[in-house]
Amino acid sequence: MKTITIEGQLRTGFGKAASRAIRSQEMVPGVIYGGQTEVNFYAPAAAFKPLVYTPEFQIAEVKVDGKTYRTILKDLQFNKTTDLLTHVDLLELVEDKQVVADIPLKYVGTSKGVKEGGKFVSKINSLKVKTYPKFLKAQIEVPIDNLELNGNIRVEDVKEENYEFLNSPRIPIASVVMTRQLKQEEAAAPAKGAAAKK
Repeated sequence: MKTITIEGQLRTGFGKAASRAIRSQEMVPGVIYGGQTEVNFYAPAAAFKPLVYTPEFQIAEVKVDGKTYRTILKDLQFNKTTDLLTHVDLLELVEDKQVVADIPLKYVGTSKGVKEGGKFVSKINSLKVKTYPKFLKAQIEVPIDNLELNGNIRVEDVKEENYEFLNSPRIPIASVVMTRQLKQEEAAAPAKGAAAKK
């Protein structure tokens, strides 16, 4: 799984004025929680870009004050008018503590329904899972070979060892729908049959 490194510095000042001063230097304040101690830090805005502006699930190794923290992204705050990143929340990975994470889905194979002319529709791009840090992975592979026309794959159909899925089990995550052309062909077929009988 991809890991990015962020070089940060410990925050000493707090409050709105201190935060504004940090942001004026094109830095972004952040917090690392979930470990033995909460760590307040800041780092260059550019350092967060590979973590924030991607659909990939990644580990962020944050180096602050001589220590390295293995973390995952939990929350982001943006300025409502400028869209600039203003704060980052990171969860420290502790080996014997379970974490909750959103893991992207990767659909593999070609469904039966698509081969018959249907259209594959992805409804959900990631699933919320609970697991131990050692089992975190970049994506969950979902085989779709047996997905038939008008069929669905639901959360409960996804099998992944060591993961507890927190989404509702009956929610469809992908389906194959009929295209307009198929619908027209189906509608035309009974008409042809009726014409042949005359």
